[in-house]
Amino acid sequence: MPIGQVIKTYNGFYYVKKEEEALTVEGELLSCRLRGRMKREKGAVVTGDMVEYALLGDGTGVIEQCLPRKSMLHRPAVANIDQVIITFAVKSPDINSLLLNRFLVLAEWSNIPEIVICINKLDLQANIANDFFKPYIEAGYRVIFASAHNGQGIGEIRELLKGKVTVFAGPSGVGKSSLLNAIDENLSLGTGVISEKIKRGKHTTRVACLLPVSTGGIVVDTPGFSAAELDHLDKHMLAEYFPEFRPLVEKCYYNTCTHSHEPDCGVKNALSAGLISQERYEAYLNILQTILERKKAY
Repeated sequence: MPIGQVIKTYNGFYYVKKEEEALTVEGELLSCRLRGRMKREKGAVVTGDMVEYALLGDGTGVIEQCLPRKSMLHRPAVANIDQVIITFAVKSPDINSLLLNRFLVLAEWSNIPEIVICINKLDLQANIANDFFKPYIEAGYRVIFASAHNGQGIGEIRELLKGKVTVFAGPSGVGKSSLLNAIDENLSLGTGVISEKIKRGKHTTRVACLLPVSTGGIVVDTPGFSAAELDHLDKHMLAEYFPEFRPLVEKCYYNTCTHSHEPDCGVKNALSAGLISQERYEAYLNILQTILERKKAY
């Protein structure tokens, strides 16, 4: 049975490319439906999945089985990715630090091998406060400063993409599609403008889609969104998704410590000593509160 990769999904159809052509710009997409038993399974097949499929007489196909995933970004749902580049703009729209932290937690929870932060639109504000990004760099994240308009950082991003499947994720209007067009002009992705009234971007990308780039690798342009839903996380695991908190958890007196109100807490002691960022800790508390409120609702 042939194997292919799901390049995009739309309106109940799954567009599949042959396995040997998945990483290339060549090849046609085969329109497929799911086998009946798979339709009852939520998230049975998502963009990026490797699948076994059967050809039908009318030139379409049916997906028989989804092969094991090596990774899974849960929102937007994309499977088998090597890295995520979380993209924000320095302004228009301004950086929302809480949303940035929520995106990072989402990527950590999804167990993505490489997580990169990209700050776009430096042509709008060249002098940025580097102190703002210091806690993220100290936590181990690579931060790239870029401008799709003047080309700053584009070469650095191109090098990161080679031989990998990379998701670009972030809020609407931060310039994900513009960055991808600057990386490879053959992509010709639609771009939007910022609403002057609400200071947010419009959703120019409607569905997640795997796109081969001419310099090597695959990129995934994803629909922008304004909130990362994390209320389903385990409150006792949340600290694990903050890399700088991980070694501190072992220093807590209580093994069920939530690092919020308990005494003898390794995380809070490190905060008092100035070893971790107040902003990152406040983001942790905000997400923790979201999880606790969700639990109370059930």
